[in-house]
Amino acid sequence: IGPKIVTVIVIFYLQSFKLYAQDKELLKAHNITHILSIHDNAAPILEDIAYLCISASDHSKTQHFKDSIMFIHESRMKGEGCLVHCVAGVSRSVTLVVAYIMTVTGRGWVECLAAVRAARPCAGPNLGFLRQLEEFENTELAQVSVQVLNRIFLCLNEASVQDNASVK
Repeated sequence: IGPKIVTVIVIFYLQSFKLYAQDKELLKAHNITHILSIHDNAAPILEDIAYLCISASDHSKTQHFKDSIMFIHESRMKGEGCLVHCVAGVSRSVTLVVAYIMTVTGRGWVECLAAVRAARPCAGPNLGFLRQLEEFENTELAQVSVQVLNRIFLCLNEASVQDNASVK
């Protein structure tokens, strides 16, 4: 686990420990405006940062997949960075990152986890989380992907309406 934030995909970051989530200069340098924090004592730390805090240990995360996916996607739609972190940056946060990548790419969990591991070799969700990713792929992925696409189209439509209003 290195002392730097790992870029998984552009404007989307994965890291361990909340020390990085407290470094204002590092966050600013990466244009990080959103932090998804998942650990037992998850709580907002800095002002001017949007937080999704999930107070959870290494147990079921599927209940948090949709909210996490939408939170990450909100930052990406704005062209801003999102830091996803847990305590070690190995299991909990990686699981949510993989679920997000599955949703926006339509790829399976095995392929998405391999992509995360290419950027962060220590990524290794526990066996329970791997089962949850498989369950998500088989039962909820298509529905959540449609919801993300609907949000994209809604944002594009709102931007188009604003552009048309400014032309008049």
